[in-house]
Amino acid sequence: MTTGLIPGGQPPDPRPRALPPQQRREQDSREEAQHVDDRPRSSVITARAAASFEPVGRSVATARAFVRDTLQGWGYADIIDDAVVLTSELVTNAVVHAGTHADLLCLRHEDGVRIEVADHYPEREIPLQGSLATMGSPDREGGRGLQLCAAIAARWGVDYTPTHKTVWFQLDLPDRPVGTRTAGPALPAELLPLADSRVRVAVVQIDRTGAISAWNEDAEELFGYPADQVVGKPLTDLAAWPHTPGTSTGIVEALQLSRWEGSYGIRGADGRVTPVYASHLRVRDTEGDPSTVCLLVRNHERAVLQSPTRLPATDGPADGQNADPFEVFIGSPAPDDLDGLLQRTVERARDMLDGDSAFLLLATDDETELEVRASTGLPSARQRFARVPVEAGPGRYGSARMPAVHEDLLAVPGAVPLLNGTGMRSVVTVPLKVEGRLTGSLGVAAEGPGRYSNEEALRLQFAADRIALAVESARLGELERLRRGSLSFLVEASDLLAGTLDRDQTLALMAQMTVPTLATWCAVYTIADQASDPYLSYVLHEDEELIDGIKSLLSKIAPPDPVPTPGARVWSAPGEAAHDAALRSSMRTLGLTGGPTHQMSSGIGPTLATASAVGGETVVLPLVARNRVIGMLTLGKPTDEHFRQEILELAEDLSRRAALALDNARLYSERTAISQSLQRSLLPPELPDIDGVEVEVIYRAAGEGNEVGGDFYDLFPISDGAYGFAIGDVCGTGPHAAAVTGLARHALRLLAREGLSGPAVLERLNSAILDEGARSRFLTLLYGEMRPQPDGSAELKVVCAGHPLPLRLRQDGTVEPAADPQPLLGVMEDLELYEQTVVLDPGDVLLCVTDGVTERREGTRMLGDDGLADVLTTCTGLTAGAVAARIMRAVERFASDAPSDDMAILAMRVA
Repeated sequence: MTTGLIPGGQPPDPRPRALPPQQRREQDSREEAQHVDDRPRSSVITARAAASFEPVGRSVATARAFVRDTLQGWGYADIIDDAVVLTSELVTNAVVHAGTHADLLCLRHEDGVRIEVADHYPEREIPLQGSLATMGSPDREGGRGLQLCAAIAARWGVDYTPTHKTVWFQLDLPDRPVGTRTAGPALPAELLPLADSRVRVAVVQIDRTGAISAWNEDAEELFGYPADQVVGKPLTDLAAWPHTPGTSTGIVEALQLSRWEGSYGIRGADGRVTPVYASHLRVRDTEGDPSTVCLLVRNHERAVLQSPTRLPATDGPADGQNADPFEVFIGSPAPDDLDGLLQRTVERARDMLDGDSAFLLLATDDETELEVRASTGLPSARQRFARVPVEAGPGRYGSARMPAVHEDLLAVPGAVPLLNGTGMRSVVTVPLKVEGRLTGSLGVAAEGPGRYSNEEALRLQFAADRIALAVESARLGELERLRRGSLSFLVEASDLLAGTLDRDQTLALMAQMTVPTLATWCAVYTIADQASDPYLSYVLHEDEELIDGIKSLLSKIAPPDPVPTPGARVWSAPGEAAHDAALRSSMRTLGLTGGPTHQMSSGIGPTLATASAVGGETVVLPLVARNRVIGMLTLGKPTDEHFRQEILELAEDLSRRAALALDNARLYSERTAISQSLQRSLLPPELPDIDGVEVEVIYRAAGEGNEVGGDFYDLFPISDGAYGFAIGDVCGTGPHAAAVTGLARHALRLLAREGLSGPAVLERLNSAILDEGARSRFLTLLYGEMRPQPDGSAELKVVCAGHPLPLRLRQDGTVEPAADPQPLLGVMEDLELYEQTVVLDPGDVLLCVTDGVTERREGTRMLGDDGLADVLTTCTGLTAGAVAARIMRAVERFASDAPSDDMAILAMRVA
């Protein structure tokens, strides 16, 4: 940076500068919009200061300091703030956006000051089209500096030359009588505030213990106490605090501040409370003991003591409407743009106090913690959403509820935890309050010590008071949107989790719902039973290439403890393990551990990537279902990132739903495994091989998850080359029908091997079914005995008890029933059954089916016995397996709906 100060310098060249052709054509239409100063520049310039700044970000802060020091030296303290804000915007445009050196020129004259900022990018036009009204929304980055010029400066304009573009503005000094700091308008006598014939100012001095040490005559007159009655008593015995609604600062805290103004009440000798306005000043006596001097007047006479409010500039926008100066100062973000509002606030607060950094924290709902929501000049990636307790947060006396100034943080380490290790030395913080409730904290910090005093605290508090309500409104809007989004998220998650009972799919859904919505990566641990250790069941990262690295890392460290306590708890083991692994890998790469010294280890990339992926905050939420910890849900962030409290609360709600879904899936899997095991016991073992006879069975149980229903089949050896076969249908489906199925199948085998004939076997089975009482079911059954003959044929003795008749397919393609119908079982006690003998010649096929095949329906149509016979006629010359398969395809194609009844097909062909 180069600077020069020329007292009594000459005025700038009044000749117009040449414009590039493309700008010259638009000059006439822009002059009115840009407020170009068209009056003669005849004012006498009494001083000039110039500086040049490099195109780097830190030049903006240097330019602000240059303007502040220059105007302070010229005695123009009244316009310093406006000049610093405008200079900051224009220099930012030059060194950041235009990317060139910025030439800054300050000109002093008797009416005020003119500041010019030039860059070396004349081709880059200012973002104006036609008039100020079409400059664009304040939310846009482009042109905001020019809007500030239009709103704050008395005059401003833009000049172009072939090598430079110059934006200038002029600030006039306010018209004030000589010797006054501020003045109000002249008012008629009837409009002046009322006061007693004599305005009394009570002077009360408070020692370091908070006790009254001095009490003047006006204090006696105002409150009725003689000095000897109150000296030595704490002021808190007399103060009725707070008197002003919404005031939350305590009298004890107020007495400890270096300077404080405000309202409260003093309880007089007559018991009445007198509202007073107080001005406190903290002093130190000759022995170094601190005390506080309190000046008190009646509240309606507060103008005697009250510091004048800093008035906004009188010059408004071009359209003549009055603009809120702080709204112009921070811009006009959208009502729901909380992050934009907070970021602009910290940037403008930093510029206003010429700081190196600024930060804004918002209070949690219970006001016990402050959460970092915006910062500038600080490592925001590390600080964003970090939390500090209110009582240990920013504040000289350990509280964020009051303004505080720290002249040197090295003298009070840890006073502002957010600034630890940032290099900041001095800081001023003020609370954001709405209706007396703490909603946040705004702070500005500088790298040098002693940069701020109570004057800067009052200025920053004024800004905080103006923006607090807007911030709170935006925060409540964001909170409402988060709550609505959370409810929508949880409803969708519940629907997805309720839509499956598969354990593996439930685990996958849990992970996919959390990544990346709630976390960058997650891992799910499951616990089989109370005696088992947690097992890593699922890992997911938003970058699929990192999943294997995280899974490998987590498998090498001990899992988190299965603590049933609700809520998220921090788990530091993954981050520490990743850091150690990355460090060891890096050291091996450098040959520092005696390992290989080649330039690049094969594991360095994945190790460092894994360390970065899990290097942030990691939390564990227990998965508790039915009063038992069944697992843990682990959520993680990448390096230097933290979880917001709202996200953790949402994750906790999700973990409860996921835990119940996972436990339901576990119970369903266990019940399904038990059911399938029992059902498999009802099915016959492998079919025996019969010489000269091909046998094929197709069995389909209706209902999801059912392997056995009301239909059953069996084929088993009896004795002396004889084989028993059976196919039956119990009334109904499901487990009740399957129970009768098991009874029938096992009873058939037992009775047949006792040497009983077919009718005797079925009569005894009928009695066994009737003995079941209420659990008995109707049963249709086709039972027969097969004996292969030496000539290649097979002799069958068949009993058809209420079952669909078996069909015989001859080699010539004819189909005929192979038995006569007889009464079904489970209805009457006394049955008279008989058996029929059928001889199958070589090539003949005997087809036995259940009614699920013949009663297959499509609307009003039914396959029926005739339809089955027609299909069977097309099976001449096919093997038993091909016959059964063709029958099943015909049944499935007959109707589009899934079968609603059990089906069994038994095909036997004599080879």
